[in-house]
Amino acid sequence: MSGDERAVHSGPGGRGFYGAVTVSERGQIVVPAAARRDLGIKAGDKLLVLGDPEQGLALMTLQTLTRNLKGASSLLRAIEEDEASGAGDPGAG
Repeated sequence: MSGDERAVHSGPGGRGFYGAVTVSERGQIVVPAAARRDLGIKAGDKLLVLGDPEQGLALMTLQTLTRNLKGASSLLRAIEEDEASGAGDPGAG
């Protein structure tokens, strides 16, 4: 392991902890090399910065967000179709 790479602590679902970063005076951070490698982030890639008042910040690529939204959209359509057909209604059968 090089001096720039630290051990990655993996959790459920392939989630990883890549260490802590420091925000510079200009508001910049450096994404750890191991995180960039593991997540396929390359120089010039644009990352979305998402925030939650209770959980903090998350970074993701537009492609990842789009894929997640398409999956959620498909699930929502299936739920709506299920409800429209009355299949989810216990009194409908």
